[in-house]
Amino acid sequence: MSRAVNLAALVLASSAGPGFAQSHADHAAHMGHHTATPQSECQAEAARHRAMGHAVPEDSCAPENSAPVDHADMDHGAMDHNAMDHASMGHGQMDHATMDHSGMDHSDMNHGSVSNQSPEIPIAPPPASAGSGPPTAADAIWGAEAMRASRAALARENGGMLTAGLVLDRFEYRAHEGEDGYLWDGDAWYGGDINRVWLESEGEGAFGEGLESADVALLYGRAINPYFDLQAGVRQDLTGPERTYLDIGIQGLAPYLFEVEADLLLSTKGDLTATAEVELDQRVTQRLIVQPRLEVALAAQDVPELGIGAGLDTIETGVRLRYEIAREFAPYVGIEQEWKLGGSADYARASGEDPSTTNYVVGIRFWF
Repeated sequence: MSRAVNLAALVLASSAGPGFAQSHADHAAHMGHHTATPQSECQAEAARHRAMGHAVPEDSCAPENSAPVDHADMDHGAMDHNAMDHASMGHGQMDHATMDHSGMDHSDMNHGSVSNQSPEIPIAPPPASAGSGPPTAADAIWGAEAMRASRAALARENGGMLTAGLVLDRFEYRAHEGEDGYLWDGDAWYGGDINRVWLESEGEGAFGEGLESADVALLYGRAINPYFDLQAGVRQDLTGPERTYLDIGIQGLAPYLFEVEADLLLSTKGDLTATAEVELDQRVTQRLIVQPRLEVALAAQDVPELGIGAGLDTIETGVRLRYEIAREFAPYVGIEQEWKLGGSADYARASGEDPSTTNYVVGIRFWF
């Protein structure tokens, strides 16, 4: 009985001490503080409270994964990150949406080691041995007779196909003061992309007076590059004091799409003359085309019987507006100015002609 009274007195004395005067909120804060201490200190603290008569659960010092940790008070600058075991960290629970990435230094990150990037394919020229074999190498396997048709087809597809065409570039009625006239200028060809035979003709006249000038030329042409052909042959005058010429010329497409044709003519009488023409098609629409044109004639000496003076003989310049009803058929209207210069102008005045003439033209351009 006396032992029970003594125990009761001890409990009452303890309840009056400062240990029991603290609130449960302070006690919870105190226990919460020890969740961040080493486990041995937590167990020692729990034993002390049990000795005071408090009921402390046995698992109060067990580590809790969900225990809140206040990182705001942590000094990350003093941490040794090299000693951290990042492999054991649970990053699956991180909320990346709330992270502040603005302070990260991405310049030091090695993004080039991503394994799903395909390697770059090197671009190199073909080996020197490519295409070095003989053109008839397949004959050794299949036989010459079996490969003959293939060689013929290959030749046709690479410039060996024979074609023919006719282009009448100018076929027009020319109106000017005093008398009206006509003019034609065209050519035809037969051959392939590399070698061709050309037939060219040009002439003009006045209604009621017959032909003033006309010529025809038979030329062999060979492509010297993808844009120009070199031509050589003979040219024959069809009116006046007839002349036969050795004709050497060039024609093709110059840069900026200028169509160029130039001829050097040496007659059987020793007369040396030259002509050059330049045209440019400027599309206003897919069918409406403006074509400026310039033609110049020169002579190395006077040829009185032909009315040609040495030096710059004549200049013709004009512009035509044509409408392509079809690609092969296009009517046009235009204006052209012609000047005879130097000795040629003197010969024209002596024969009663005006050395300067303006022509209004209406014509058709067609080809097939």
